[in-house]
Amino acid sequence: MDFYKRALELKDETVADRRYIHQNAETGLELSKTKAYVMDKLKEYGLDPVECGEGVTATLGNGGRVLLLRADMDGLPMPEESGEAFACPTGKTAHTCGHDFHAAMLLSAARILKEQESKLKGTVKFMFQPAEETFQGSKNMIEHGILENPKVDAALAYHVSPGKMPVGLFMYNDKGTMMYSVDGFKITVKGKGSHGAYPHAGVDPINIGVHIHLALQELIARETDPAHACVLTIGQFKAGEAANIIPETAVLQGTIRTNNTKERELLVRRMKEVAEKTAAVYNGSVEIEMISEVPPLICNPALTDEMIGYMKEMDIPGLTPVPDVSASASEDFAVIAEKVPSTFMYLSAGYTDERGTYPAHNPKVQFNEDVCPIGVACLAQCAVKWLESHQE
Repeated sequence: MDFYKRALELKDETVADRRYIHQNAETGLELSKTKAYVMDKLKEYGLDPVECGEGVTATLGNGGRVLLLRADMDGLPMPEESGEAFACPTGKTAHTCGHDFHAAMLLSAARILKEQESKLKGTVKFMFQPAEETFQGSKNMIEHGILENPKVDAALAYHVSPGKMPVGLFMYNDKGTMMYSVDGFKITVKGKGSHGAYPHAGVDPINIGVHIHLALQELIARETDPAHACVLTIGQFKAGEAANIIPETAVLQGTIRTNNTKERELLVRRMKEVAEKTAAVYNGSVEIEMISEVPPLICNPALTDEMIGYMKEMDIPGLTPVPDVSASASEDFAVIAEKVPSTFMYLSAGYTDERGTYPAHNPKVQFNEDVCPIGVACLAQCAVKWLESHQE
């Protein structure tokens, strides 16, 4: 079957699905409208979807090997300023990372694969995942059995990418690490409140927090191997309600990211030690909570090359490989990739004009819907060809 031709025939419906999900953006684990929409569509196509944790799954095929196709479906807690006619109207939620595309493309791929079910040489399992942005979704669905019954043998996911580039590029890494680990942390600094005129009577948690922030930056500069990529960012620092009061507490939240497992272990351990000992120097204390713990996304080289080969077999205008891509952003598909052979690729969904100005997670970002049939075709093609090549 010419999967790209069929995907082009379904483009309008894929776009409509994308726009519905986009306009009704939800976040985290609470995706009631999105889940209901996905389940209704899958039922319409003849599948039997079920909830899996806070996500949705369905299978089709004829026993044998099992390939997992994954799409995340959550948006971000931010306003949208894209100017699109179908922009999310809430002012509080938006699909600025493209997960609406992922869900819509996987729906159309499921439709095509259902049409071809009698010819499949194995089983396709669909994973519609919540809470990728909070790094909770993959773990949630794994805990509820997404990789079992039937047991998954390999997994594939795509992620659309905006920016000033043409549609048709696909970016991959067949040497291993595609994206960095992320360890999110929350440091609550505990001091002693006092009047701003009498700082000696209290313990200033803001002062302690500032020293912790500065000390943490030295971990990258002086304790990590410069040959390894490491990033430590404090994105939130909250304390106090009034200018003349030293508060009881201050809260710092941040992330540690790296492409190296040993550096990850070092940085997490030293972050805790530095925070605790710095607070003690100034007569305070800290409470540290790990918000997320996601490993580097390491793609299986053989599976990656195999899927690229299947993609190249299709006659898709402009489809162009971009190898050796590695991003310092993080992705909780890494939790899947840690357990089964997996690969993950970016599909360009950008514009070469001014619409490509803004990156993902920007309120003004725009994505090119011409990527839809490419993503749909790649998902269907890779599933069919992989199952054919791995018959039991």
